[in-house]
Amino acid sequence: MSKINVRSPYYVSITATNLISCKLELFIYQGLQAAGGASGASNGRSATPTYTLNSFAVDERCTFEISELVRDFFDNEFDGDYSTEIFFVDYKTTNTIQTEIGSATSFTQLKAFYGYGFFEDGVQNQVTDVDTSTTTSSTINNKALLQSNTTIVKLDDAPAVIPVDTSLATRVSYELNGIEVFSKLINSSTNTNAQIEYVTSGVDGADEFENRVLQDSGTFESSPCLEEFEGDFTLFDFDSIYVDSSQGVTKITVKSESECKFTPLKITFVNKYGVLQDIWFLKRSNESLRTREQEFKKNIISSGSYNISKHQNKTLTKNGSETLTLNSGYYPEVYNDVFKEMLLSEDCWIEIESQTLPIKISSSSFAYKTQLNDKIINYTIDVEFAFDTINNVR
Repeated sequence: MSKINVRSPYYVSITATNLISCKLELFIYQGLQAAGGASGASNGRSATPTYTLNSFAVDERCTFEISELVRDFFDNEFDGDYSTEIFFVDYKTTNTIQTEIGSATSFTQLKAFYGYGFFEDGVQNQVTDVDTSTTTSSTINNKALLQSNTTIVKLDDAPAVIPVDTSLATRVSYELNGIEVFSKLINSSTNTNAQIEYVTSGVDGADEFENRVLQDSGTFESSPCLEEFEGDFTLFDFDSIYVDSSQGVTKITVKSESECKFTPLKITFVNKYGVLQDIWFLKRSNESLRTREQEFKKNIISSGSYNISKHQNKTLTKNGSETLTLNSGYYPEVYNDVFKEMLLSEDCWIEIESQTLPIKISSSSFAYKTQLNDKIINYTIDVEFAFDTINNVR
């Protein structure tokens, strides 16, 4: 099944000799996928199309761009629980050749992710030639492992969360020194809620030993002995991950970093494949507050005089926003693509003080670093919490 990355255009083209016009009926839905050859309502698909589009042919070709319509249905959320919504997209076309209106075609079925392609990736499209009865589709981002990097840098003792396409991946395994320590079989599904699976060696998303204790309704009491134990012993130790799929086997190299001076912070963002991905900032972070206000000139005259303790310039409203400056620590050069996707992401969150909070990446420019030019690669990123400091949600 072809994939739509809705942040980039997706073109449906129909061409035929003497083609005058074309009607496209678009169905966008979640739940169970409709049966391939079924007409009308089937499983999660209603009998009524979500959109009906009409186009006159130009040079015997009709072209529709549908990803912008599908994109409106997405509303990305993340509360620490790794899950991503997608949509099934079915369409059928009815062609008018010369003056005769033909019968509707059978459904073409797609699935939509909140991803995108780069300019150099080329066009996303599906082209149907009625004369030769052939259909060709682009395969941009059509891979089992839904992230660009095959090297992962993570906090020591934190799990590595691997997003995979369940229609392509068959198994994910974690290894240490060539010995398998954890594995997970991947099952395909016809439901939108099971098209993406996040495979992790963690326990219900808990990143560190303290979080796992608290999540299990325990009481965590720190001590020098326990801190030394945590520093010397990693609960989920692995150095490589293998993703088996119908496309072959992809190896991911894992580098675990410890940090004893600063408090590591984890950002989760929606990457180019439309799924959640983590990136750790292991070094120093600085927090700051920026305020904004609206003022008015208040009349303080009373009985021909005024009280000098009263404000003439009065604040009408005042609020603030907090920002963080984060330092990544030392990353391999291959992580340039990950930082690039994070800066291009529309949806980011940070895990801080046991809360998952929405943020915006304030840094609008990014200079790629290389080991040849920069020797040691550390990135500094500015982020802003995506809410006002004083609660004004009404």
